Amino acid sequence: MLSLHGVSVGYGDAPAVLTDISVTVRPGRVLALTGSSGAGKTTLLHAMAGLLRPRDGSVTVDGKPLRDRDHAVEHRIVLIPQDNGLAPILTAAENLQVALTADGATPPEARQQTAATLDLLGLCGQANQLVEELSGGQQQRTAVARGLALRGDVLLADEVTSELDAGNRQRILNLLHDEARRGAAVVFATHDPEVAAACEAELHLLEGRAEIVRG
Repeated sequence: MLSLHGVSVGYGDAPAVLTDISVTVRPGRVLALTGSSGAGKTTLLHAMAGLLRPRDGSVTVDGKPLRDRDHAVEHRIVLIPQDNGLAPILTAAENLQVALTADGATPPEARQQTAATLDLLGLCGQANQLVEELSGGQQQRTAVARGLALRGDVLLADEVTSELDAGNRQRILNLLHDEARRGAAVVFATHDPEVAAACEAELHLLEGRAEIVRG
C-alpha cells in the first residue's frame, strides 16, 4: 500500500509546490487526482513514483519509506508519464517489449503480452510503426499500453487521455478500472470532470493543498 503523510514537495530552492499532503492509495480503487493546470498533479505523482523526494513528511510503500525510483520499481509502482516517455526510434511494439523484458519476461512472453495489450488499445495496426511516425493520440495510447502490460501493484497515470477522442477516453478509463478490479491501486491525474466523476474517489489540488472530494 502506498501512503503519503504530511508531504511537502518542491523543486530546488523555490517555494514548495505542495504542502502537507496526506493520502493513501488503496488497492482495488481508482483515485482521480484533479486540479487546474499548474496545481501540482504531476509533482504529486512524481513523489508517489519515487522521482521526487519530499522536503517534509514521508511517502511509504508497505509501511516503509520510499527511497527512490528504483525502490518504487521494486515495489511495482508503474508511472505512465504525461510526455509518454517512449523511445521515438523504436516501434510501438518494441517499446513494450523492451519494458517487459527488463521486467523479467522472456522474449516470447514479451511478444505475446505486447500483442495482447496493443490490441486492447486498438493499436494492432500500429505495432510495427516507429513511435515518431504515430499521431499524438496513438503515442498516448502506446504509453498506456506499456504501463498496463507491466501489471503494476500501483499504477500512476498522468493526463493520459488529454489527446484522445471520447471513445478512446472511455476505453482507457475502462482499462484503468479493470486494473483496479485486478487489485491494483490506480491514481489517474485528469482535468476532465466527467472522467474524474467516474472514479471511486477524488483528491483535488488547490493552492498547494489537497482535499478529498469523494472517497
